[in-house]
Amino acid sequence: MIKSMTGFGRCEVLEKERKFTVELKSVNHRYLDVNIKMPKKLGFFESAIRTLLKEYIQRGKVDVFISYEDYTEENFALKYNEEVAAAYVKYLEQMAQSFHLENDIRVSTLSRFPEVFTMEEQSVDEKELWTLLEKALRCACEQFVESRITEGKRLAEDLLEKLNTMLGYVTFIEERSPAILSEYRSRIEEKVRELLDDKQIDENRIITEVTIFADKICVDEEIVRLKSHVESTKAALEGGGSIGRKLDFIAQEMNREANTILSKTTDLEISDVGINLKTDIEKVREQIQNIE
Repeated sequence: MIKSMTGFGRCEVLEKERKFTVELKSVNHRYLDVNIKMPKKLGFFESAIRTLLKEYIQRGKVDVFISYEDYTEENFALKYNEEVAAAYVKYLEQMAQSFHLENDIRVSTLSRFPEVFTMEEQSVDEKELWTLLEKALRCACEQFVESRITEGKRLAEDLLEKLNTMLGYVTFIEERSPAILSEYRSRIEEKVRELLDDKQIDENRIITEVTIFADKICVDEEIVRLKSHVESTKAALEGGGSIGRKLDFIAQEMNREANTILSKTTDLEISDVGINLKTDIEKVREQIQNIE
């Protein structure tokens, strides 16, 4: 089974008045590139999150969105800073004495001074928090992987169809090549007869010319390698796994062989088929970019 590098997964987990929402989105990328967006208070989990994601994902540019909501009433606590309040009172009394002013400070006024009262977030059990976050992450990752597998199946079906078409093109070139030599020999004999006015034809010279021509246009090695590359790609698709990089390399090799065939041929029919072959190789290569 192969996986596409395009995927999406989402999961919400609510337990003990706390809720985590995790979303994963990805597109193709040469390596694994993970971008995590989450509340600052969860920052100490980043390393653990990245380690977990590697269990499910090998390649792709992945955006991870994590939101956290805490519905507990004891989430925050009000703190009275007596030392800060005492310092305000002390300096206000000094001001009143220094400038001969009435010290009209009231509790309601003092309470509004900065840092006299502060809201402090209560500490949470990190182990308990990670247990809940891990559950949401794994749930989202499973959906994410499933979406990649579904897309991967569609990719594999389309690629196999294109590969079979390419094999048809290669077979045509293989079968057409001997006919080119026969046609070339006939043309040479005809020209020689015209030049010699039906005199005795030097058979050895004809054979030599045809042999030289055959050597120039011979694409047997390219055909063998192309067939091998196509079969290797089909086998990899059927075998599954993380095969994107391997298939990209094979596609480059197929393109190189097709270019060589086109550069050697002098036959219009093979040229037309060779161009179709190259076009399909490029299509295959584009789709391979989306395979993990």
